[in-house]
Amino acid sequence: MSDHIEWVLEMDVQDGMSEAVLPLISEMVIATRENESGALTYEYYLTEDKSRCTVLERYADSDALMTHLGNFGTHFAERFFKTFAPVRFTVYGPANDTVRSALSELGATFDTRIGGFHR
Repeated sequence: MSDHIEWVLEMDVQDGMSEAVLPLISEMVIATRENESGALTYEYYLTEDKSRCTVLERYADSDALMTHLGNFGTHFAERFFKTFAPVRFTVYGPANDTVRSALSELGATFDTRIGGFHR
């Protein structure tokens, strides 16, 4: 089994904030791509009516995920939570206690891999 940790975060776009989505996401994608080599997947999806956004993230391991959370907290968290209201947050993989503690504060639930593979 791998050390990869993935999550799916579904969010509603806060009222009146649909125009803030693309500039914020663009900035976050650039920062994550340039500064976090352990971020393996970082993809945002927006419904056609711009009311719901889903992010798929995958990290090499718990340390890489915590690096991301540190950068997110420092640079983006305030604007992110003004723009989005989390609806469902599911984390997959072998998250360590530090990750579990940090993400539980954001309402995450955790599923443990019981089989399968990555190519």
